[in-house]
Amino acid sequence: MKTLITICLLFVANIAFATGWNYNNNRIAISADGNNQPDKLHFWPRADPDDWGATPATLAIIAKLKRQHNLVHFSYNNFIDSAAHTTAINEMAVGIQGAIKHWHYDNANFFDVTTHYKHALNHLVKVIEVSTKDDPLYFVHMGPAEFFYRAVKQVIAHGKIDSLAHVYVLSHSGYNDNHLRRGDSQYDKNPVPDSEKHHTLPQAIKLSGDRIQYRRIKDQNGQWDPNLLWNSKQDWSVWQWMKNHSDESVSWMYQRMQRHPDQVADISDAGMVYFLLLGDENGSPEKFKHFIGQGIN
Repeated sequence: MKTLITICLLFVANIAFATGWNYNNNRIAISADGNNQPDKLHFWPRADPDDWGATPATLAIIAKLKRQHNLVHFSYNNFIDSAAHTTAINEMAVGIQGAIKHWHYDNANFFDVTTHYKHALNHLVKVIEVSTKDDPLYFVHMGPAEFFYRAVKQVIAHGKIDSLAHVYVLSHSGYNDNHLRRGDSQYDKNPVPDSEKHHTLPQAIKLSGDRIQYRRIKDQNGQWDPNLLWNSKQDWSVWQWMKNHSDESVSWMYQRMQRHPDQVADISDAGMVYFLLLGDENGSPEKFKHFIGQGIN
């Protein structure tokens, strides 16, 4: 009987740590777009507003599991060369500051790339450079790759290229992997010289000498069925449980989702952290409801 109990306990422990891509309480870095200030040099002036809701949802997942300490870097508004927010509401900053307040994150690990570009870049470089086999970094890719590419380039310039073998980049989006804010003739309003062209995620991986580990899980949008994955389009019925939740931080998260200008219920990028921390790339509004339960704190 004692042996059986031991086996059962080991089985339960293995389930507890059977998280996505061998994640085991490791460090996490995230970089997202979400820029709301118009970029006058690009035919898509603003970022996809999915991050306005997805960022609070992502931080809620981490906080629910009490792993705020694992989040060592979060940069946002990472459209390189785009303007800082002056005439438009900085929706990402509102979401970030709300999450810090509600769920007790360390403000020192969050960076608006449009206003603190060098500080943000240097911070990401530092958390990459200390990566080792025993202390890997999981990088959740929630925006275009230029910011990450520049960090990789700086790590190499510092002679720390070996650390890149212990960086795990998680994506779910071909758009984020390959979109260029500068250097794509289809979308540039003015021609961009080669020296100012941005880079894709495959180029960042190649720059690392293919050291960087990469995984793209399934697209987390799932617009074909509001009950699947993390984007139910204009069907808000599957998220109504959040609206008047007894935990005010959950109802606040619902309010952040509703900031989407087209009233699309899209928090698809949060599906990556759900996969990473729970080992499930088939999340859904109902699963999220059961996960959140009575609240975050």
